[in-house]
Amino acid sequence: MTLPAIFLDRPIAHRALHDVAAGRPENSRAAIKAAIAGGYGIEIDLQLSADGQAMVFHDYGLHRLTSAEGPVRQRTAADLATIPLTGGNETIPGFAEILDLVAGRVPLLIEIKDQDGAMGPDVGPLEQAAAALLADYTGPAAVMSFNPHSVAAFAAQGTGLPVGLTTSGYDETDWKLLPAETCRTLRTIPDVARTGACFISHDHRDLGNPRVAELKAQGLPVLCWTIRTPEEEAQARKVADNVTFEGYAA
Repeated sequence: MTLPAIFLDRPIAHRALHDVAAGRPENSRAAIKAAIAGGYGIEIDLQLSADGQAMVFHDYGLHRLTSAEGPVRQRTAADLATIPLTGGNETIPGFAEILDLVAGRVPLLIEIKDQDGAMGPDVGPLEQAAAALLADYTGPAAVMSFNPHSVAAFAAQGTGLPVGLTTSGYDETDWKLLPAETCRTLRTIPDVARTGACFISHDHRDLGNPRVAELKAQGLPVLCWTIRTPEEEAQARKVADNVTFEGYAA
């Protein structure tokens, strides 16, 4: 499996083209519509509801992005669908609704958030829920995760969709909840072959990592996250094949 060229020919809007000042919270319908109108690719995040549904939401907790409290995973999909997103006039969307909204018009890059808590093997339900919805989706879609076990679990569902690894330099000061040994291991990006990953999306601050250069030399496309200025974009594109961006018009 290879990453289709459409994922490399246009910038990818991080959590869709969000702008709270314009009434478009991250991962919202409004932000997705704006990205489609702009011709951008779209990156979204998936979390799991209490009843096993894939929801389009970045954080594990509700407090930053809504006026509610507590973990996403302790609420049902129906309950989550009633919770207003801060900075807009809509509620948390389900993945099925977002697939219907995008409808193949632009490439969709889907990040499955780690459900293990420490990048370990306690995964499966969210990957299965996502795969079930993507089985009949005909638009360009690719799936990635920081957790290699999650990437492997999704690939095992047999959708045939391209999968990739979201990667980082794993500076231990930025990843305080992860064991130091896990950071040291993931820093080397060792799981490309095991997971069947056909691309990486790497922290733009670490694009000078020799392992990134090695993977690119092997023909693996390199995306990067998260670019916030034209200057950062220009620098990142010296290495990266595409950028995931927010806060400006890439």
